[in-house]
Amino acid sequence: MIALARRITALCALGATLAACGGADPAKPPRPAHAEPHASASLSPSPAGTPTVAAGPGGLTPVFEHGPRDKGKTVALTFDADMTADEGARAAAGERFDNPGLISALRTLKVPATVFMTGRWAEEYPDQARSLGHDARFEVANHSYSHYAFTGDCYGLPTVAKDGKLAEVQRTYSALRKAGVPNPMPYFRFPGGCYDRDTLRAISGAGVTAVQWDVISGDAFATDADAVVRQVLDGVKPGSVVVMHCTRSAAPTTEKVVRSVVPELRRQGYRFVKVSELIRESGARR
Repeated sequence: MIALARRITALCALGATLAACGGADPAKPPRPAHAEPHASASLSPSPAGTPTVAAGPGGLTPVFEHGPRDKGKTVALTFDADMTADEGARAAAGERFDNPGLISALRTLKVPATVFMTGRWAEEYPDQARSLGHDARFEVANHSYSHYAFTGDCYGLPTVAKDGKLAEVQRTYSALRKAGVPNPMPYFRFPGGCYDRDTLRAISGAGVTAVQWDVISGDAFATDADAVVRQVLDGVKPGSVVVMHCTRSAAPTTEKVVRSVVPELRRQGYRFVKVSELIRESGARR
């Protein structure tokens, strides 16, 4: 079941070159019916009381895909800041893996959001990482250091060594803190969305909740913003987690998409929240 879900997820996830956001302004495991706090290792960066999902049997890393469908019309917009470890030369040559316009739009529209950031991105844009980390409207979470795959056969991404997966998670938290993110969340998003049971076991020592999604925006490499808007609006349900991206080079329509999607979902009665609130609504105790 996990292998099948991983393949399905991978069909809809991101390619190796998808990248990031910023802004200079201050076969998957069973979905838990009720989340409870689980013991976080010292590596977990969360402030005391941050909601997490209960670990699986034997401490297996839990997976969260969406919030409850019956507790009001809430939706979480998430943005992957997924600059890869080998894209430094492209950044040095002028390619932008951030999108300050998108972050400015979220601030102007007063939309909270969760940003899953790679350690490499935080190193490239420390001022922007720090700005996001100090803005109460956002929460910053872990998207690995290198954006290399944690399983084989994941968009042609290089693969993290079997014994290096936990270190990838740990290194990212170190990079986030060094960039000035004071309280990175104990949430982790797999590069490309690819995972299996062995991978969930390998990173269990990090004390994180793996966060996937139930709505794929389709903004990666998209040139038709209206098509992306339709895909998001058609997919959102109460409790949805929407995956988007925020890089000027690989997701150029996302700012426009957000400026269209947000007022329409509000017109439909939706309230925007961060992933932590959806997890809390799912039953996690602080």
